[in-house]
Amino acid sequence: MIREDFLHYLWKYKYFAINKLQTTTNEAIQIINVGEHNLNSGPDFFNAKIIIDKQIWAGNVEIHVKSSDWYLHHHENDSNYDNVILHVVWQHDVDIYQKNNIVIPTLELQNFTSQKILNNYKKLFSKKLKFINCENNISSINKFTFNNWLEKLYIEKLEQKSEVIYEFLKQSNNDWEVVLFKLLVKSFGLKVNGDSFLNLTNSIDFKVIRKEHFKLINLEALFFGQAGFLQEDTEEVYYQSLKNEYDYLRLKYHLVPLYNGQFQFFRLRPNNFPTIRLAQLAMLYFKHHNLFSKIMDANSLEDLYKLFDVKTSTFWEQHYHFTSKSAKRSKKLTKPFIDLLIINSIIPIKFIFQKQMGKLNEELLFNLIKNIKPEKNNIITKFDGLNIIVKNAMESQALLLLKNEYCNKHLCLKCAIGNNLLK
Repeated sequence: MIREDFLHYLWKYKYFAINKLQTTTNEAIQIINVGEHNLNSGPDFFNAKIIIDKQIWAGNVEIHVKSSDWYLHHHENDSNYDNVILHVVWQHDVDIYQKNNIVIPTLELQNFTSQKILNNYKKLFSKKLKFINCENNISSINKFTFNNWLEKLYIEKLEQKSEVIYEFLKQSNNDWEVVLFKLLVKSFGLKVNGDSFLNLTNSIDFKVIRKEHFKLINLEALFFGQAGFLQEDTEEVYYQSLKNEYDYLRLKYHLVPLYNGQFQFFRLRPNNFPTIRLAQLAMLYFKHHNLFSKIMDANSLEDLYKLFDVKTSTFWEQHYHFTSKSAKRSKKLTKPFIDLLIINSIIPIKFIFQKQMGKLNEELLFNLIKNIKPEKNNIITKFDGLNIIVKNAMESQALLLLKNEYCNKHLCLKCAIGNNLLK
């Protein structure tokens, strides 16, 4: 089944016998300009310039699978289509008339499209393939085309992540320190507790963090208290000191704690327990005042690793919960975890900040992300199985976007890989 977006693709890139074109009434067609592709409502291509039977026409081009789709879509009642100079279809089944009863010239593309590109199209959209449409051919794409496309996809991924950052900026009246705090805290929660950790940031005005970050016990009390972890009765000395401090801060700043049941421990590795991550967050903000400016000044992975070289306070070296003791172990932020923070929070906020300042340094951002190991997940593993060797986090991030936003939606005609295979 031919799809309309395939016809848009053929017309836009002139992938047909361009020197032999004729209308359905045998008038010669010469394309001077295919026009501007319109992705909104109205004709598909604006401001085209075409010679039909030695007469130059300037106007719009409308594209359909069948000519009769014009009436199916009720274009005859829409004044936006009054300036259509050419109707491009795959199959011509009925003449289309303008309001003055003159027939709109029609180009039937199936008569001018090579069997080779048609076979490539059918092969690409075969329903027999399971993971991605081009899984049998993707490894044949030349490295320059493939790598260039991955870099563009990664920038698109950053743009996608920027929507959240812009929303945080709006909520915080353009306070970048607040935006960083929200991004980092959500990332500390990982996929399982990310939303709950973000709720935690919304329950504390960042002004409180700024006032209390000079004492570690105050930050720990704020984080654990607001997360609802200080509502039990226990005689543990550290717990009681946190509870007493939080009771004071809660009254001072009119805080309302969250329900601790929303924080998940089940099926998490102990080092990812919300208690451990909150303790590490408290230490991070105790250790670094003005963290945003320090991150913006960091120009290498080594700089960032030093910034995030933090561990928990002493109590958590022998605990994962407040009530049960465990073997003593330093609980530092690991390099793989810091890499996740850099991928999901640090690079995106540097990207947006640099853009807003008019000082975007793509080379720096690419250098950071390309020196981080690729993520491991089912999607990347399946790309590995297609002989796509993923060398770094830039490539894994780009492939995740490719799979979710292009492959899953069958947007092969908007993909450099799909375009290359069709040609």
